[in-house]
Amino acid sequence: MKKLLALALVFALAPMMAQAEGVRITKEIMSVTANTADGKVEIIRNQDGNATINPAFAKTSRNCPPFCIQPMEVAPGVKTVGELEVVQYIDKGGLIVDARTVEWHVRGTIPGAINIPFTQVVDRLDELDCKKGATWDCSNAKQVLLFCNGLWCGQSPTAIRAMLREGYPADKILYYRNGMQGWESVGLTVVEGGL
Repeated sequence: MKKLLALALVFALAPMMAQAEGVRITKEIMSVTANTADGKVEIIRNQDGNATINPAFAKTSRNCPPFCIQPMEVAPGVKTVGELEVVQYIDKGGLIVDARTVEWHVRGTIPGAINIPFTQVVDRLDELDCKKGATWDCSNAKQVLLFCNGLWCGQSPTAIRAMLREGYPADKILYYRNGMQGWESVGLTVVEGGL
């Protein structure tokens, strides 16, 4: 009888215990903090067990081109990363570039990301510590992580290829292939993009 009562208690308390634990990023990480232009933002996963993905990222079929599935390796020497590596990169204060157009950026972005649209990246390499002369000198370029809307979005791959053509070191670029679709699909914090 005691065993049945204990078992019933476990089943009754399990949902409350799981809720108290929360939806974590990993077993060890509940949240990280991003520095943004508006101050610190805590990045956590959505705690609502009934949450669903943003409808803007739920559509699975878009015309190709331009919405073609992107390769895992966008260019030789550029490392592709996933959500956990992005979270860890943010936690270390890494520079993140939202390579999407302004319209997409303001609708929601990864906390701490700056917007350098893929169409402007070559003209704005100075913001990544390249020096403009007759050509760009990117010998002191910052480590940077670029993303766009997801594995079907060509904006960040286009930006990365343009950066490489201008002499940006491949080993200083990280590519978050899953982009906002991946970020939102695991329920991570999204903020309104700044201009």
